[in-house]
Amino acid sequence: MMMMLRSLSRPLERCLGVRAGGDALMWHADLKPHASGDFSIAVVQANNCLEDQSQVFTSPFATYVGVYDGHGGPEASRFVNKHLFPFLHKFATEQGGLSADVIKKAFNATKEEFLRLVKRSLSVRPQIASVGSCCLVGAISIDVLYVANLGDSRAFLGRKASGDKENTVVAERLSTDHNVGVEEVRKEVEELHLDDSHIVVYTRGVWRIKGIIQVSRSIGDVYLKKPEFYRDPIFQQFGNPVPLKRPVITAEPSILIRKLKPQDQFLIFASDGLWEQLSDEAAVNIVFKNPRAGIARRLVRAALQEVAKKREMRYSDIKKIKKGIRRHFHDDITVIVIYLDKHRGSFCNKITKQNAMGCTVAPVDIYSFNADGGDEDLLQKIT
Repeated sequence: MMMMLRSLSRPLERCLGVRAGGDALMWHADLKPHASGDFSIAVVQANNCLEDQSQVFTSPFATYVGVYDGHGGPEASRFVNKHLFPFLHKFATEQGGLSADVIKKAFNATKEEFLRLVKRSLSVRPQIASVGSCCLVGAISIDVLYVANLGDSRAFLGRKASGDKENTVVAERLSTDHNVGVEEVRKEVEELHLDDSHIVVYTRGVWRIKGIIQVSRSIGDVYLKKPEFYRDPIFQQFGNPVPLKRPVITAEPSILIRKLKPQDQFLIFASDGLWEQLSDEAAVNIVFKNPRAGIARRLVRAALQEVAKKREMRYSDIKKIKKGIRRHFHDDITVIVIYLDKHRGSFCNKITKQNAMGCTVAPVDIYSFNADGGDEDLLQKIT
């Protein structure tokens, strides 16, 4: 298993999918096996550099899912994509299995390693102190589901309704939005900073912490967590310093643990680019009512069709817009759908488990189909 996790850094393991026909900025892997069913993944790029990163690791005993939505640049999400799963495996091995404590330790170790990277590279790349990433992770082990998140990517469970509504599906949210656009989160942040009347400011149409960032939890964003960085003369030359008395955002994940049940049909993990366009119920119903093959791609296309409708454009016109410019129309979108086939017979489960070892990681950049160049560029600049 460790050898498989180490392969996350190899280009060969990353591009196990294809570009979508007609859209040079979309990549997908339509259907692959995992220990208890199938999964599908799709990504569409809008930013000049893809800031969403994602991965699925499968073995006969566990399935890990990661969606990392970067902001301020791709460095933090790429870093998490490369380091979080190995930390999860390391601590799970040491403690005899997955647990909330194991997940917290893996998140904390990833956070600390990224902080060390920022300190090493600040003199050559000061903007790295302002780069961050939301982090949504799912893990299935021995019929137990773990969901951990920082930021506003979301995970949903599609569960068959009971009683007279057996042919319908219920959308059950598994993650917590850490976004100050949510009143409860905004109050939480304000109560932690009673001496700062401007801790949350409404600007450019949304609520933002210090008028800068919407999410209250992330990996990275070091200049909002460590006062010594905003005071550093090198960083001050790069951006506007933000006076801090204490950290204004954290990296403490929300964690849900749930025993999987026979009526649980599938999981959706997606960056906020999807949820900005589709409601929870709409996404879950699309998965429930359509064939499996290409289901993640179908969700991405449904989101893009909503974008086109809002702009009074055709979907075909959206697909022609180049990266960078396209960010004015929609965000990067990542979707992973995990089917839960606990109703399948033992023979089918045996076949699935035999074919379930693997690692699928979306390309670092869809447009160039670059699997590893981003990390290499960053490391070269640091060294």
